[in-house]
Amino acid sequence: LLYLSSACCQVEDFLYIFIPLIKQIEVNVVNYKELFNRMVLLISTPAKAWETIGKETEGQKVLNNFVYPLIGICGLAVFVGSFFGNTAEANDAFTLAMRNCCATFISLFGGFFLAAYLSNVVGKNLLSREDEVELNRQFVGYSMVVIFALEIISGLFSISILHWILQFYTVFVVYEGA
Repeated sequence: LLYLSSACCQVEDFLYIFIPLIKQIEVNVVNYKELFNRMVLLISTPAKAWETIGKETEGQKVLNNFVYPLIGICGLAVFVGSFFGNTAEANDAFTLAMRNCCATFISLFGGFFLAAYLSNVVGKNLLSREDEVELNRQFVGYSMVVIFALEIISGLFSISILHWILQFYTVFVVYEGA
């Protein structure tokens, strides 16, 4: 009985502390139509897209409305392509698909933050700029649009040679954004 009363007190303490925090969480709904239109614009006419992006004032918006959803879509595409494109048993196919999905997710997530950090360091040290973390995240996030699109397509279909060739288009998108 004493154990149950102490457990109840712990639950009440937990609720007392975290309910106000939970109420402050802002729900972010992603507009996938806008996301797709932004991707198409960045791939088809990068100069026009970068002009539009340059007028935006919120740098954090790129993470929640562009990078994170695309990383999730890439992971899902790799999972579906690995699961249904595999001839192994169902249990082995699921394990392989989950492994490929996690590897894709981690590589894109880590690659984004590593590129944003290196971009910031290079900007500070070589170009004598101030610390512009948000601007670098925005630049790197939108510059990865070709990598995201190729990862989605190659996750569903096997086009590895085309995947490697089209990654060079990323250099053009970055050039237009710089």
